[in-house]
Amino acid sequence: MRKQLIAMLSASLMFSSVSLCAADLEQDMDTLNANLKIVKKTDDAREMQQALTRMRAAAQDAKQSTPEKLEGQPADSTQIKDYHAGLDSLIAQIDVVSTLAKANNVEGAKREAAKFDEIRNTNHKKFR
Repeated sequence: MRKQLIAMLSASLMFSSVSLCAADLEQDMDTLNANLKIVKKTDDAREMQQALTRMRAAAQDAKQSTPEKLEGQPADSTQIKDYHAGLDSLIAQIDVVSTLAKANNVEGAKREAAKFDEIRNTNHKKFR
């Protein structure tokens, strides 16, 4: 009886940790989306910078997760490397937009922020 209980608890913990990873990636993507809306709408450089900071943190955190489509792939697989490269390109673009926002160039930052959509669409086609 005790062994069965331990086995059930172990299985339960295993499945809950898998769903936690998926929820983390989903939460990171929700954070990216919500803050992208702020970046596109705001005219306040400080608010934009705060949203970009949250976007960068979410993108960094997303690198620790694996999309469902890539579950089971080895960490050094081409697809996983491509997923990380997509996040790296997003982070690089966040840094470009952030530099403009820090310089109080909100209009230039918004023009550069338009590239986020292309990065998102390209990577969603591959990994979503």
